[in-house]
Amino acid sequence: MDHTDQELLRLLSIDARMSLKSLADEVGMSSPAIAERLQKLQENDVIRAFTLDLNAEAMGYPMVAIVRIRPLPGKLLVVERLLQEIPEVAECDRVTGDDCFVARVYLRSIQHLDEVLNRIIDKAQTSTSIVKSQVVKRRPAPFVTE
Repeated sequence: MDHTDQELLRLLSIDARMSLKSLADEVGMSSPAIAERLQKLQENDVIRAFTLDLNAEAMGYPMVAIVRIRPLPGKLLVVERLLQEIPEVAECDRVTGDDCFVARVYLRSIQHLDEVLNRIIDKAQTSTSIVKSQVVKRRPAPFVTE
């Protein structure tokens, strides 16, 4: 990746719907050249998707919880499948340490938290923290410059 590729990625991280013409104007290249670069970035798995950032609160989920999950013996894969099936689980990482999973869960209320956790309570121990605010929004990995 050269400086131009990095600049394209920076611009797209701000607005993934930016037009080829606008990108071309920003980096001083033609639209076809930009399209070719973007195609190569996709082929090389640098760009995996152009995504949509939804406001969960505006969609009826004013609360977010971080849930640490420790499956009971022999229940790791069962819990993993359950977490994949629960629509309120926005993301979930398999981690090292005492817990096996850390999930970010969208919620309508504290009662809704109980409903979500009840789906795994007989298969895992959980520890939950309610998010008060997000200090750092999700962002791309930093660019490596050499």
